Amino acid sequence: MRRALPPLRALLRAGAAGRPPWLPALGGLCGAPAGLPAPAAEGSGDSKLNILPSFGFLFDIDGVLVRGKTPIPAAKTAFQKLVNSQGQFLVPVVFVTNAGNCLRQKKADQLSHLLGVPISQDQVMMSHSPLRMFKRYHEKCVLVSGQGPLLDIAQDLGFCQPITIETLREKHPLLDVVDHDRRPNVLYPSAVELPKIEAVVLFGEPVRWETNLQLIIDVLLTSGYPGNPYHHENYPHIPVLACNMDLMWVAEAQSPRFGHGTFMVCLENIYKKITGKDLKYEALMGKPSKLTYQYAEYLIRAQAAERQWKQPIQTLYAVGDNLMTDVYGANLYNRYLEENSRKGSKSRIQAKVAGGRGSATLSQDDEIDNSWETELASAAAAHCRSVLVCTGVYNPHTEVPLDTRESITETVFHGHRDFRFDPDLVEPDHIVPDVDAAVDLVFQLENFAPN
Repeated sequence: MRRALPPLRALLRAGAAGRPPWLPALGGLCGAPAGLPAPAAEGSGDSKLNILPSFGFLFDIDGVLVRGKTPIPAAKTAFQKLVNSQGQFLVPVVFVTNAGNCLRQKKADQLSHLLGVPISQDQVMMSHSPLRMFKRYHEKCVLVSGQGPLLDIAQDLGFCQPITIETLREKHPLLDVVDHDRRPNVLYPSAVELPKIEAVVLFGEPVRWETNLQLIIDVLLTSGYPGNPYHHENYPHIPVLACNMDLMWVAEAQSPRFGHGTFMVCLENIYKKITGKDLKYEALMGKPSKLTYQYAEYLIRAQAAERQWKQPIQTLYAVGDNLMTDVYGANLYNRYLEENSRKGSKSRIQAKVAGGRGSATLSQDDEIDNSWETELASAAAAHCRSVLVCTGVYNPHTEVPLDTRESITETVFHGHRDFRFDPDLVEPDHIVPDVDAAVDLVFQLENFAPN
């Protein structure tokens, strides 16, 4: 049952003070962690304490556990409650981050150090993790954009012929000319010709946006031969697979910073300005896409099976700080689970990544091998509950525009272009001060008292 909260639409119709009348009560929830209410359990209402988990946690990282490289104080306290004296987790836990600039093992090592508990790479889901399933592209030459050890990441995911933006720039030195200081003085013929680029994979925000934007556009408008003249009639363009749609994220700065979603907005608008047509995505991954939560649930079930917990996982609790990714994605997945439950059968995994404009479609029969498809299609959870914390992007005290009647969607929705704005999807089930309060709340909801 969804916790009754004032609808986000009420926020948009704030009074003259720029703050809705219900905000003081909400602010109390996001203040010092006072005594939490003792809500009824999600399940049957039986007050008997449970010692085996029938639920799992999906934790966001930035804004929930850390801000930049600085741990959020409540995080260590929370995770001491989630492990036993041997450091084993008492419930299945997956870290679902939209970051994509490192390997899973490195992120697991960082989390282990920050939280003081052992984290394995199998508990970490990066925004690009579902690319392991896209075997159709693994043998093709793909251009990868982002930062960090891109070739290592791509190869770890199964790509055999990844090419970085920097390699493409070296082979085609005349293409990158925005920075005058980087223009070549002497041109040397390339000793090795690059193969045709057959897809573009966007892992995350790059460092030199102008270089990445220019060369990706060149690849799209030349059907994978960036040294050739543009041919606008080549539409649709070669496939683009994008990870991490976050418009903004929080670090140590007082205000949110640009995320990969901002870079994608630039790329989409440049492409449309040049061609008059929409940039199309073969797949969108990372929160809030349904595919991401299906993969995360698979990891939760795998943990439960490894620990030989016999209780089926009925409820996922997604703890995040961003209404437009964490809350939207969890609620979207909850809608999917409940629709499947009402139908009485588990439908096959759908590859339409919630596209409101029909551009983010994908043929899963072609893309995902049968074993993965079977695993992901058999979603076992009944619910996915969204828990919003107040330590990151979300700030209940932020003033809002007084007049949003003309463009309510554009004013509020920071989600990706291909996702519909639905006010119901950005209303969290629960709002708590921090991740420690989130863990306490869930333990109460589930009457959970491990030995």
